[in-house]
Amino acid sequence: MENGRPSRARARPRGSAPLLVQTVHERRPEVGGISVLKARGTVDVTNAVEFSEALAEHIAHADRAAERPLLDMTEMYLACPAAVRSLDRATGALAFSGRALPVVQPRPHARDALRTAGLPGIRVHATMASALEALGARGAREAPGTRAAPEARGDAVEVRDDRERAGSGRDAPATRRRAGP
Repeated sequence: MENGRPSRARARPRGSAPLLVQTVHERRPEVGGISVLKARGTVDVTNAVEFSEALAEHIAHADRAAERPLLDMTEMYLACPAAVRSLDRATGALAFSGRALPVVQPRPHARDALRTAGLPGIRVHATMASALEALGARGAREAPGTRAAPEARGDAVEVRDDRERAGSGRDAPATRRRAGP
């Protein structure tokens, strides 16, 4: 029965989608071992620090495992400037060393935000193929045998915004690190 309001099945839930971060390890003939961090959901003020830490750990683990890190943003939304700063914070060490994290298929608003921010540790690619091609070209310039032996594979981490917990709401004291000035 239509009464002018959308049915519950068609109504969109309020708030942002929880952030799910999953690591996938692959071996590709053109570049060798790659470690793809697949992010799904929304990065906003409430989970930007956790996302930054998960991405930094992903990059560090890929370096230890002699793999090349990638970030797949196909199903990810950047909801605020804190989300962009979280990417900058996580990729700062890469930028300092002259490297960049390939970011694959960001949605148009995320691509525009990353382009506007001009983050030195990020290289945006429209497809996984173009990211792998860039990694292959960069790999040809690196000296062989400069990476460590591969380690254990696979893990998934879910970062949630649990506002129901005591002391985690908007009025709770700040216990997280703040990004930038």
